[in-house]
Amino acid sequence: MAKFNPFEIPFEELLEVCRERHGHLCAGQVLGARLALLGLKLIGIKDPYGVDRKKFLVWVEIDRCATDAIQTVAGVSLGKRTMKFVDYGIMAATFLNLETGKAFRIVAKESAKEEAKKYFPEIASPAQRELLAYKIMPDEELFRVEEVEVIFSECDLPGKPRRKVVCEECGETIRDGKEVVKEGRTLCKVCAGQAYFKVLSRRPVHFPSC
Repeated sequence: MAKFNPFEIPFEELLEVCRERHGHLCAGQVLGARLALLGLKLIGIKDPYGVDRKKFLVWVEIDRCATDAIQTVAGVSLGKRTMKFVDYGIMAATFLNLETGKAFRIVAKESAKEEAKKYFPEIASPAQRELLAYKIMPDEELFRVEEVEVIFSECDLPGKPRRKVVCEECGETIRDGKEVVKEGRTLCKVCAGQAYFKVLSRRPVHFPSC
């Protein structure tokens, strides 16, 4: 991502950056951008792409449009290990300042959809009404905020893997403390029965030619 400071450009320009990176602008993008700005402010991050880029982590709880906006505004990513995805299906994110330990979880209020009607009652389309209303509604109407303590380990931090072990069943290398110890054996999650897929065939696959 190109470096910029989300606090130093007009909000409409920030949304345009979100639109370019996500592919379209919607109410979820506006909500995610507002959530990210609030989260950064709450933990004291003023330059997320610059001097503060290594000072915080963000946990997101849903794989929806808002998450792309959070990534864009805060400059975090899975690849840099500054963003963590926990699949709760909740429109929420937690921001943690690694230096101070301060952390806040921000949850988007479902009631904001109804509140949006007060701002643009003449607009029949809920999607368009919410897109416009979420730009101007107070944070208090959009979000619920709670101060939290985030439970994580050294293996969750950015940088080189703190630990690598080999699965005793399949021989795959497991990084960052994600192994499972089952009946005294160190296993990957696949071999421990926690796979998200089912193997249909173990025959060699022929790679397609160009």
